[in-house]
Formats: sequence, structure tokens, C-alpha cells
Amino acid sequence: MATNAAAKTSFHMSPEEFRQQGHAVIDWIADYYKRIESFPVLSPVKPGEIRASLPKEAPAQAELFEEILGDIEKLILPGITHWQSPNFFAYFPCNASGPAILGDLLSSGFGLQGMLWATSPACTELETHVLDWLVTALGLPEKFRSSSTGGGVIQDTASTANFCAVLSARERVTNHGSNRTGTRQKLVAYTSNQAHSSVEKAIRMAGIGSDNLRVIEVDEQFAICPSALAAAVERDKRAGLLPFLVCATTGTTSSNGMDPLAEIGPVCRLHNLWLHVDAAMSGTAMLCPEFRPLQRGIEFADSYCFDPHKWMFTNFDCDCFYVADRKVLIETLSVLPEYLRNKATESGEVIDYRDWHIQLGRRFRALKLWFVLRYYGIEGLRFHIREHVRLAQQFAAWVQEDKHFELVVPPPLNLVCFRLNGSDELNQKLMDALNQSGDLYLTHTKLNGRFVLRMSIAQTNTEQRHVEKAWKRIQEEASRLV
Repeated sequence: MATNAAAKTSFHMSPEEFRQQGHAVIDWIADYYKRIESFPVLSPVKPGEIRASLPKEAPAQAELFEEILGDIEKLILPGITHWQSPNFFAYFPCNASGPAILGDLLSSGFGLQGMLWATSPACTELETHVLDWLVTALGLPEKFRSSSTGGGVIQDTASTANFCAVLSARERVTNHGSNRTGTRQKLVAYTSNQAHSSVEKAIRMAGIGSDNLRVIEVDEQFAICPSALAAAVERDKRAGLLPFLVCATTGTTSSNGMDPLAEIGPVCRLHNLWLHVDAAMSGTAMLCPEFRPLQRGIEFADSYCFDPHKWMFTNFDCDCFYVADRKVLIETLSVLPEYLRNKATESGEVIDYRDWHIQLGRRFRALKLWFVLRYYGIEGLRFHIREHVRLAQQFAAWVQEDKHFELVVPPPLNLVCFRLNGSDELNQKLMDALNQSGDLYLTHTKLNGRFVLRMSIAQTNTEQRHVEKAWKRIQEEASRLV
């Protein structure tokens, strides 16, 4: 082996071999999607089982690619929870599609690092253009367009977008003093008790402290109460504190609650509070004009984000983050060392997205989003979103018709919260039995202190038959428990 290695001039994969093995990988992925319903949706492996099947040390000598690909089937597939299964109804969608996967493959093939306009102009300009497309397609305010005072950027996830919004809000209220001297003012922020956990994490990382995040009560639809928000802000101002941010949600994770932006917005304007709107999953629904009333008042937002990687058939990761005033965001995040200086940047005629997020390096995420928008068209995307919502409303109707079940809250879109009549323990048993069967995968939340099952209907290939089968299995397991 040592002699063969010494005789080699390169260990790299040649273009010819890449072509051959690339075909094999594409074939494997296509076959995987054809047989995905044959696998248990939730991986049945025990903790440590995958690692126990792997060698203790990395291979000293090269291995054949055929052997590596073969181990995907043998070693990796048993430990995969199949997020792309049409029987995956847990958490939230994380859907992929053929055009997105192929667009991502091209991005990997380019292997570029798009931190500056100069490091790949197409990476920057396509991103700017595609995000401007989405302003129109989603019915967002014109101020989020790059030709206005704001603009959009692709982040990895809504968690990072939320963090950037918190930082920008902090710097605006302190006139960028916090970046220089640290946070000295007694800043307070506001969100609902249904907001995503990333909001609290962002407040912690920004140096505000979770004790200074006011968690506002919600109404019977699990949306933030504007009157309670206004009262909390007034109370903090009287106490000598400095309110600076409200983080609202269009479609909360637990129940898809819709915060009333049209009522929250004026409170923010009155007190000069930055309004950030997290629309991670439900933002995609705004492609359909009939769902836009759920987001009435979006014109008050200073920043906004949603995840095409949840419901727009664009594989993970891809979050679109918009700001109404890009100058605040850029001044918050820009650090320019000598080694990044270049003529294009100094001309002021280009966007350098490195100043729009936490990390310096960035990949060509816009390519897969561009592929999706062009392959489906807005019409095609609307078709599938409407179908998912229709299926969710149908499922909710079945729940209401069955005396053994309760619909906990009317679903505005594609997430149904329901429970079997009885104790929390009974509902836990029902969920565990369903998930262990491998036939489908559900997760839960707690609403008003009660254990609630969540049926999230938005996977790329979920159809009527999958939802019907899921409801039948739920009823079968429930009948064994009651």
C-alpha cells in the first residue's frame, strides 16, 4: 500500500470519476425518494448505536467510492429520521425538492465564498434580485426592496435573523454606543409567551439578559395581547427602563398563532420600538393573497424574516431576512480589516453581504432559491401551499366530528393542534404509540398547560391519502387506549 501511495501524483477525484460517481449518487437519491414511504418515519435506533457501527479511527488508506456510498445504505440510513417522508407531520416542515437539490449541487460545485461582491458578483447580485422578487410575490412593503432604504439578505435560519434584528434594534436605540462601550442602558424587549426560543437566546447573546425580556400574555388564539404589551411598555418607562424592541410572530411554533401586527405596530411607533416579525414557516403562505390578512399591519415592521426551507420547497438552510433601513444593520455588523478592502467596496456601488449577518463567509444559497422560483413559478408554489392548507382544514374537520377528540384551537393555515379527550398521560401514550409504529411522526406542545398533539401538514409530497391514513392510524391507536 505504501508503494502505491508513493507512486501516486494525486489522490483527488478526477472529473471523469466525478461524473461517474455523481450519476450514482443522483440515482441513489432518486431511488430513496421512490421508496421513502417504506421506512419508519422516526429512526428506531438507540443512542450510540450509529457510532458503535463506525470504525474507531479514520482510514489510513483511501477507500473505494462504491464502498463509501454502500455504507450510506448500511450504516447511515438506519439512523435517519425521514423529514422528507410524506408521513412526516412533526415539528414543522423542512422540505426539499428536486430543483432545490440540484441548485444546491451547483452551488457546491462552484465552491465559492461570497463574502464580498468582488469574490463572486453573481452570488451577491442574484441574491439581491431574488429577494426583491419575493417582496412583490409575498406582498411585502416596498421599503424592504433593495431599490429603497432597506433590502434583503439570506441568513441560515430565522434564529440568526432574529439575532441580527435584536442587535440592530439595540444599536439604533443606543446610537451605536453598545458596540463601542457595551450595553450600559437598562434595555428591555418584549415578545409573547408563544415566541420561538431563539428570541430569548438572541436577547441573551446581545447582552440584554433574559430578565429584561418581557413575556407578554396571549389571547385565546395564542396571539399576543396588544393592550398587555402597551401596559408593559408604559410600566417599564415609568420605572426608568428603556424599551427598545418588540418581536412579533406570524405563525408561532406551538400553535401557528398570528400576532396582530396592525395593533402592535402603533404601540411600537408611539414608543419608538423596533418591530421585528418572525414569520419562519407561515411567511411562505403570503404568496397566496387570500392569506395576507393574517399579516395585516406588516407595514409597521422594521425587520422581517421567513424560511423558504420550511414551506417553499427549498432545502435547508435558507432564511430570508429583510430590513427597512439597511444602514442601521450594516453599521451594526460591519468590521472592515485591511485584508478585505477592495475597489468595488470602496466605490459604494455594490452590496457586501458580509456586513448583513454575523459570519464573514457565505455560500451561494440564492442559487437553489432561484431554481425553485423558476421551476415552480409563483403559480405552482401557490397551488401546493393551498393544497396543504386544504388538507389541514380537512383534518381539523375530522377531529371536530369525532367525539373522542378535541380541536384545541382553529387552525389558520396548515398546523392542527388537537388532543384525545382525557389526561396528558393518555395523549403522551397515543403519540408514543404512533411514532413507534413508524407509520407517521407527530410531536407535541403544551397550550394552557395541557399536552397537545401537533399535526403539521406541509411536506413536499404529502397528499390526501397520507393525511387520511394518518387520521385512520390516530383513531385506531386511540381506540386501543380508551
